[in-house]
Amino acid sequence: MSAQWGDLGPRVASAAVMLAVGGAALWIGGWVFAALIVLAVVAMLWELWSMTLRQGRDGVIALFYGVAILLAGAALIWLRCQPQGLVLTLWLLAVVIASDIMGYFGGRLLGGPKFWPRVSPKKTWSGTIAGWIGALIVGWAFSGTLGAVVILFSPIVAFAGQMGDIAESAIKRRVGVKDSSNLIPGHGGVLDRFDAVILAVLVVVGVQMLFPQLW
Repeated sequence: MSAQWGDLGPRVASAAVMLAVGGAALWIGGWVFAALIVLAVVAMLWELWSMTLRQGRDGVIALFYGVAILLAGAALIWLRCQPQGLVLTLWLLAVVIASDIMGYFGGRLLGGPKFWPRVSPKKTWSGTIAGWIGALIVGWAFSGTLGAVVILFSPIVAFAGQMGDIAESAIKRRVGVKDSSNLIPGHGGVLDRFDAVILAVLVVVGVQMLFPQLW
């Protein structure tokens, strides 16, 4: 296997474990799901602290990003508790996952111009667009349950997730680290894996609160 795909094996194995654990907790809901989210939030805050405050760097940035992590955790728990919470949360996570997977393969197979090279050198426009296509497919799959609006809204959620990923990349570049930690083989840290969910869930919950009858 070439160096380009050298991390694929560990990524797939780790992703399978996360999907199994996360999927079970999402299905059960209640305190089980809430407990998993709290554990993830604690891990992300620890990683953020390790990258920034422990080194005496970028305390203000860490404060704002830390608040975003806390709000995202609360938003996920709130979303799961809604009448269609299981489907909404599943759709949100499916959009983020599909965008990530399609972006990964699209970017590595097609290459091309970089999306934002100063912040995230590996991200390409081809991967970004592939991520939007993946989100459209997910939206179409959920449109029978949540309505046709999710087809159009899914790429917006995917874009929010991509911006969340870029925000974390900017912090890592600023403090000079490659990964937030090494807790997840092939993925880096918990923050590396779920950075896209932070902004995506805040967008979804914000829209849900403003327009509760949207879906």
